[in-house]
This record gives sequence, C-alpha cells and structure tokens, in this order.
Amino acid sequence: MNNRERLSSRLGFILLSAGCAIGCGNVWKFPWMTGQYGGGGFVLVYVLCLLLLGLPVMVMEFAMGRASQASPVRMYHKLEKPGQKWHIHGYLALFGNVCLMSFYTCVSGWLVYYFVQFLTGNTAELGFVPMITNPGVNMLFMGIVVIVGFLVLSFNLQGGLERVTKYMMIALLLLMIVLAVNSATLEGAAEGLKFYLLPDFSKINANVIVGAMNQAFFTLSLGIGSMAIFGSYIGKERSLMGESVNVIILDSFVAITAGLIIFPACFTYNVEVGSGPALLFDTMATVFNNMNGGRFWGTIFFLFMVFAAMSTVLAVFENILACVREMTGWSRPKGCVVCGIVLFLTSTTTALGYSIIKFQPFAEGSAWLDLWDFIVSNNLLPLGSLVFALFCCNSRWGWGWDNMLKEANEGKGLKVQQWMKPIFCYLVPVAIIIIYVMGLYSFDWK
Repeated sequence: MNNRERLSSRLGFILLSAGCAIGCGNVWKFPWMTGQYGGGGFVLVYVLCLLLLGLPVMVMEFAMGRASQASPVRMYHKLEKPGQKWHIHGYLALFGNVCLMSFYTCVSGWLVYYFVQFLTGNTAELGFVPMITNPGVNMLFMGIVVIVGFLVLSFNLQGGLERVTKYMMIALLLLMIVLAVNSATLEGAAEGLKFYLLPDFSKINANVIVGAMNQAFFTLSLGIGSMAIFGSYIGKERSLMGESVNVIILDSFVAITAGLIIFPACFTYNVEVGSGPALLFDTMATVFNNMNGGRFWGTIFFLFMVFAAMSTVLAVFENILACVREMTGWSRPKGCVVCGIVLFLTSTTTALGYSIIKFQPFAEGSAWLDLWDFIVSNNLLPLGSLVFALFCCNSRWGWGWDNMLKEANEGKGLKVQQWMKPIFCYLVPVAIIIIYVMGLYSFDWK
C-alpha cells in the first residue's frame, strides 16, 4: 500500500476505536462477572483498573501505530533498533486477532439468531443449549457475520468501515439509553441498582481484583495491536492521552449502562445475578418473555447486542486485513475474500464445537470456544500488553520513554506528564505479570 488510507474525521477515529473496544466484553461478560463477583465492589475495582492499567497501554498502542504508520506486523520494523526481535510480537498480534475472531464471530452469530427469533416472535422454545448444539443454526449465522463484515470492509476505509461504524455506534448508544430508562421503571429497579452501584468492600478480595484487571484488558482489546492499527490511520492534530480518555469513557459508558439494563430486570423477575455466561441469553430471554411488551424490548435489546458485537468484528477484521495487505500487497477486495475464507474455516471449529466436531481441551464441558478464548484472554492480551509497556519504556533495548512521550503528546489535548512515568513503566508491567501468573494459577486445567 503506497498511500496509507486515512479516517476522515476525529469523530470517526473515536467511534471506530471505541467500536473495537465495545462488544461482548462490555454487554455480555461485564454484567455476568459483576454478578458473580458481588456487584458494586467489582465495578469500583474495574474502573480503577481501566484508569491505572488500560489507559497507559492504550496510549502506548496508539503512539506506536501513529509513529510507525503501519499495521502491527510492520510497526516494530520501523520503530525497533537494527538487530532487535520485537517484530516477532507483530506476528503474534495478527495470530491473536485471528484466534479472537475464531470464536467471536460465532458468539456474534448467536446474538443475530436471538435478534431474529425475537423479531419474528419465535421465543417460546428459545434456549441457549438447543442453539449451540444445532450445527445448521451455528454455521448459518456465523457465516452471515463473516460475510457482512468483510463485505463492509471491501469498500475503502472512509466509505466502508468508518461510515458504517459511525452510524452503528451512535444507534447503539441511543438504544442503550432507552433500555436503561425502561429498566429504571421496573419494580425491582431500586434493589438492583443498589447491588450494582453501591460497593460492598467486604466482598473485594484477590479474585475480584484479578478478575477486574483481566476484564479491563479484554474489554479494551489491548495487547494484540487492535488499537495500534487505528493510531496508524490518524494525523497528529490531537494528543493521544486525550483521545484514549474519550475511547475509555465511551467503552465504560456502554459497560456500565449494560448493568443498568440487566440488574434491575434481574431483581424484578427474581433472576439469579450470579448465573454466569447464561445471564444474557437464557436469563434475558426469560425476562423479556414475562414482561409487558417483552417481544419489542427483547428485539431492541438483542439488536443493540448485535451492534456492539459487529462494531468489534469490523474493527478486528480491519486489523487482520491491514496486516495481510501489508505483507502481500493485495488490494482491499482481494484481501477481504482471502481473509474471509480463512476466518470462516477457523470459526467453523467453534460453530460445530458443541455438535459435530466436539473437542474438550480443559475441564469437562469445555469446547473449541474455551481453547480460543484461553489463547487470547489468558495469554496473548496480557503478554502483548506487557510487550508494549516494555518496548515503550526502555530506551536501551526498546523504542524508549522519550520517543513514546513525544509521539503521544503531539497535537492538542491532554498530555502524558513526566510524573506518570512510574505508572507506565513500573506499575503497568508489574501488575500485568501478577495478572498473568494469578490467571494461570487459578485456571481450571482439569
């Protein structure tokens, strides 16, 4: 690619970057983790982790992308010193994006399926287990997600990805506000909001802290170059600390609002808040089936879930596509076709993992989805974030703090201050190592 594509506006960059961060991690994983970890205390620790860990890593990713004007597979080549091997992480970042989409496309397909079922009124027999064990349903809706995603990306950056994501993100934010207002009128709203927003400090323990830190990295898509690619598409008019704060505010707004939608409904209809991953699918379907106007609200709810999931799918697809095009020189349409075929094949493992090609990598009941998620969430995200921090903070064998600071502070807006250096260069790496070790120690390998 001789002339690097550009985003047409600052709003497009913010919404596109936020779209990559906002997804199932916000509206599916965050609420059920909050329920399992005791409510308001988890939310408080999660917000602190976003600010102390997520914000610095996002600034560093954006800075590396903008300074290099390249995708993750090429940015290290431009920033590292001769003879260094940091660029190996660029290929691992590409691999991480492929692994992420190998299960994320299937989960997104489940959301499309639930939306269609509510839209058509076929919700009486709707259930999570019957859906995931139906190979035809899984392959059809996963295929729809892959085809639609790469069809959008086959147009140029401004006409395809930026335009679609702008409208999708604005619609998502408006839908969430409407649903949150509706939930606030439910009978159990006060009790649900008390559980969700008032911290019970007696419930904050090591597991809560580790869970909150892991969720912060997952929800912001940090560590596999997803933010770096969008940094490479923008100019130097705005400083990167300010832009990172804007993205995190939008990401946090969606996550917090998802809880405002779900927990009042749970307490109104006596739904177990600690029911785990099934909270969204089985539980919310039950809630909507037993409330006035449930079909309408269920349709709107799962429509916003589809928007949230597809915003991430489009952003990560773009990251994969940009990496492949820089390595091959292919046109955007040709890259879309090839990448679409590869991701359809890898996603088939998840789509058929509960029926035709069962595979149990870990504990009883685990499947291909758990393997892909383990590779990404437990390994590539924290380790990748650690690599970014080490590369950006050591001038002897990395890019260096001064170079990162200069790039991050270019333009108008909030700046990274010198007093923040211990947070970027010491707190972040140490915390990530603790997260990684604790995560492996607590993982259920049986």
